[in-house]
Amino acid sequence: MQAEFATALLDAERQPPAGLLAADTTERFAVYRNNVVSGLIRALASGFPATEAIVGADFFAAMAAIYVRVSPPASPVLLDYGATLPEFLAGFEPVSELPYLADVARLELGYTRAFHAADAAPLPPGRLNDLTTHRIGALRVALHPSAQILRSAYPVAEIWAMNTGRAPLREIEDWAAQDILLLRPQHEVAAILLAPGEAEFLRHLQAGAALEQAATAALTEAGDFDLGAALAAMFTRGTVIAVTD
Repeated sequence: MQAEFATALLDAERQPPAGLLAADTTERFAVYRNNVVSGLIRALASGFPATEAIVGADFFAAMAAIYVRVSPPASPVLLDYGATLPEFLAGFEPVSELPYLADVARLELGYTRAFHAADAAPLPPGRLNDLTTHRIGALRVALHPSAQILRSAYPVAEIWAMNTGRAPLREIEDWAAQDILLLRPQHEVAAILLAPGEAEFLRHLQAGAALEQAATAALTEAGDFDLGAALAAMFTRGTVIAVTD
């Protein structure tokens, strides 16, 4: 009966499950269903404020109501809800004229994950000077738990910033692709634009590759990748929490 109850909650076409005892079951169930759906829509709006700002509150609510029905929560923790919203938006025909919207939602999802990630103490920038030059290629680094890497064909950092009040609204002149690192080494999440090859470098390091392997992948993608600058940036930003052989 639990599964039937949960399914009926998110489907307005379904009747309340048989076996409910109240005489006015249909009316009470409708009110409860509305409260549940409204609560999930509010949770999505809270987690994706830039996405909501771009499409407008009314459109977002209607869109979220559809999403709620096709992607019900898999966990009682509402903080986790909306993980599949970017993929939903990528295939949602009414927003097809906003091809960057799914990536804005991905950035917001990454921001939330970075904000709630475990704390860890970054290695001080001076530690970079301690790395043994002749063995540096074999080293592996552990990235901060908050590190989230987003690659987009659109200037999503600007779009996100303008739609969350972090930057003034203006016309975007450069629609070049952006690679972004979301990082919270201390208390605030920073959205950092990455240089060519840096995202590929960080993604390989995050997957456990040695520095030489990660640098090779980055150079394959971007011939002007600067390993020295990338390493310095990692330590300066607080991206690294450990170095191992």
